[in-house]
Amino acid sequence: MMTESWKVYMILCSDNSLYTGITTDIERRFLQHAGGRGAKYFRGRRPLQVVYLENGHSRSSATQREGRIKAMSRADKALLVLENPDISAGPHEQA
Repeated sequence: MMTESWKVYMILCSDNSLYTGITTDIERRFLQHAGGRGAKYFRGRRPLQVVYLENGHSRSSATQREGRIKAMSRADKALLVLENPDISAGPHEQA
């Protein structure tokens, strides 16, 4: 039985904040956020682009990693964004 690969991601928002979440399909999830569906966090904030992406997680490990990232300082999150291990998966930007 094949299991889905979960991803941990960060999205840069129009107010310069970073939103962290998990998904199995980053393109679908970004479009949901951009279309006003999904997280309430984006009410009043426009998602601009995916700036960080980690692939290859189980749902459990993705949830744990999401929690660790959310607990980080803004400076530590910025360092993760600079490292960008899997962002080459493609551009996800809102025009």
